[in-house]
Amino acid sequence: MNRVFFVTGIDTGTGKSYATGYIARQYAMNGKKVITQKFIQTGNTGISEDIETHRKIMKTGLLPEDIDRITCPVVLSYPASPHLAAKIDSRNIEIEKITASTVLLLETYDIVLIEGAGGIMTPVNDSYTTVNYIIDRQLPVIIVTSSKLGSINHTLLTLEICKSNNIEVNSLVYNKFGIDDKLICSDTEIYLKRYIAKNFKDCLWIELPELSV
Repeated sequence: MNRVFFVTGIDTGTGKSYATGYIARQYAMNGKKVITQKFIQTGNTGISEDIETHRKIMKTGLLPEDIDRITCPVVLSYPASPHLAAKIDSRNIEIEKITASTVLLLETYDIVLIEGAGGIMTPVNDSYTTVNYIIDRQLPVIIVTSSKLGSINHTLLTLEICKSNNIEVNSLVYNKFGIDDKLICSDTEIYLKRYIAKNFKDCLWIELPELSV
């Protein structure tokens, strides 16, 4: 599944949906047939709200695969970690159903970007986390970080989890919007660029532009 990338964040609320939509739009502008998928959507009913955000950024409108729920087969109602949201909804998260959707999308599209739920260690159930899914399917990751205080620590922890599990880090996306402290924003950018240049030489640096949806 080398045409599939898993988009994870250093935490919840780092801008994964915006980053996923933006990267998909860039691929499309370069002639690639690309679609996004949501790993697990919580705090939602019906069509995934994160998929809707992707489509607004991509300027495509909802796609047939969205209407058919192929791009997000697991939607849970409570806004919590998937393991808790599934318990509240009295459901088991069907991992293979998620993979089957990805395989189906690859029949039509060149690239699939899967946006995760929360960070890389987010629990799917009591014995399985997001990183287990990434490892099992040997997916390269795109990590979304931000310039808020604490991001350096969270980013390095995420990078080191990838390194220790031989997960390819395709790129690090820097989301600097919504942060008032310009000094921290600038220093975080300098530090992280230096860190990946030394320790993750093949990792791309992507700066997320301000997007309107």
